[in-house]
Amino acid sequence: MSEKEIDYHIPVLLQESLAGLAIQPSGVYVDVTFGGGGHSRGILERLGPEGKLFGFDQDADAEKNIPEDSRFTFVRGNFRFLQNYLHYYGIKDDGIEGVLADLGVSSHHFDDRERGFSFRFDGSLNMRMNNRAGKTAADILNTYTETALADVFYLYGELKSARKLASAVVSARNASSFTTSNDLIEAAKPFTGKEKEKKFLAQVFQALRIEVNDEMRALREMLQQALQVLKPGGRLVVITYHSLEDRLVKNFIKTGNFEGKSEQDFYGNFLTPFRSINNKVIIPADEEIERNPRSRSAKLRIAEKK
Repeated sequence: MSEKEIDYHIPVLLQESLAGLAIQPSGVYVDVTFGGGGHSRGILERLGPEGKLFGFDQDADAEKNIPEDSRFTFVRGNFRFLQNYLHYYGIKDDGIEGVLADLGVSSHHFDDRERGFSFRFDGSLNMRMNNRAGKTAADILNTYTETALADVFYLYGELKSARKLASAVVSARNASSFTTSNDLIEAAKPFTGKEKEKKFLAQVFQALRIEVNDEMRALREMLQQALQVLKPGGRLVVITYHSLEDRLVKNFIKTGNFEGKSEQDFYGNFLTPFRSINNKVIIPADEEIERNPRSRSAKLRIAEKK
């Protein structure tokens, strides 16, 4: 692992996810969350000269980690456009052996105060994965209605005090616009409590980040397209970090839809496009959590297209 990669992001559940892909040396694979390139390098090490790997990332900083390898193609884009980009590169539907997604925010993002992903720094309220486009967290805090803010905090942060927090945000912005992380922390102070302050703020920042990057809708679109591009027998490998995205992935693998509604054929057999490889979710070993504490909430699910 290179020094550059360590600075950017330590790949989580690396060996487990590579094993889940069941890599064929001549196969075509997609890492839809390239980031620091850790998982991609692991895939490339297992590919033969005929193999191909596409790596997706919308963050300009990730481009610094592109490996010099003729088998690798970097796609500067959101994974919600997976199918279109693969078609552009001449890969037809049912043409991919494996799709890997590590849905965690890179350590690089959390540690860069100017990106605004962490409440540890008084940085700009940005939170965009793609710094070249879209609204920022500050834009949301300063322009959303109180009802819309409450929905964001409740749906994406799972906060019981979502309405009260939204009201406090609106009151605070009437006096002065939100520009930095500390502005938000100050507005949230009445609801944090000393014992659960870090957890509460983590949920608030998570909610805003998901809204800024439209993460849940993008995940749904990517999963639906992964089903289309995978060959029968192809593997879908997904690492999630919070219950919202894990529920979507679990339901999609189990039932082929995001609501988890099971359908049966005439004979009572459950209809699903996937076969689950690990019925029990895979989590990091104690040694990995000790080495990389940010892996502690990771959950790995592996499925094979029928």
